[in-house]
Amino acid sequence: MDTRRGTRNLGSTFTRTTLIWVAVVVVVLVVIDIALVTLALGRTAPNARDPAGPIPTFSSSPRPSTSPTPSASAEAAGTRRFLSALDDKEAWRATGETCGGAAPTLEHTVDAGATWVPVALGPDVSSLMAIRASATDLTILAGIGADCTTTVRTSADDGVTWTAGSPGGAGAGVSTAGVVLADGVVEAPCSGPIEAYQGKSTSVVICDGQLEWRAGTGEWVDVPLSGVRSMADAGMSYTLARINTETCNGVQLESMPAVNVTPTTSTTPIGCDVDAATSGPMSLDRVDDALWLWAGDRVAVSTDGGATW
Repeated sequence: MDTRRGTRNLGSTFTRTTLIWVAVVVVVLVVIDIALVTLALGRTAPNARDPAGPIPTFSSSPRPSTSPTPSASAEAAGTRRFLSALDDKEAWRATGETCGGAAPTLEHTVDAGATWVPVALGPDVSSLMAIRASATDLTILAGIGADCTTTVRTSADDGVTWTAGSPGGAGAGVSTAGVVLADGVVEAPCSGPIEAYQGKSTSVVICDGQLEWRAGTGEWVDVPLSGVRSMADAGMSYTLARINTETCNGVQLESMPAVNVTPTTSTTPIGCDVDAATSGPMSLDRVDDALWLWAGDRVAVSTDGGATW
């Protein structure tokens, strides 16, 4: 009997058995691995019956604007414009939505409108209704907070800081409640007033198709006058910016008496700014012979009271 042959057979049998068990173990491990992967995918996959998870959001710091014009379009419905000049070089301009609209803007120029520098109004200023500048300060009539509480504020450092202002310090304005005057809010004398003005003894409200005037707290006098979009105080008279006239294809400047106004009071043409836009809101202001007109994307200055531009 060959003992060496028997020993070889035992080794071969052991090797085949070992290989079979190794294969079985490998198969089991593969099955377990597949089961674990399937379970993990089942836990992380979205369920159609589950509520959607939050969408990631990202924020970045706003880039400073290099444009000298307001970021909000002043042509939007409900937007009003305001100009307040000191001379033929320096002026302030602003836009002011009604309460709940876009944030108002305020800007300052010292080069006759060639460039405009944005001025901060404060995060609580929700709307603007009037501005008035002097050699020492700037006063605004603003709506503060979510409910646009009517407030007068004054700045003596070009808008760096603001303090409480005096009633009427910024002039009159139009709010959702009516016409805001120095002594309180009065009902507007027309629907949809465009602009309001209050001087020392007279008040004016510009409407669509007419101009309303009154002395003191008297009754409003209705002056039929179409196309008036803004006005400026010229002492004993008013300077009006008027569109759609027979003699001017742009914005016509006219003079109107500021006292003893009646329904038949007439106006006198001064000049015509043929390059001025005639659609959208506009604003006019006057200091002596310097007349400023903001219409469309252009601010123009006349140094002879509006005769030439």
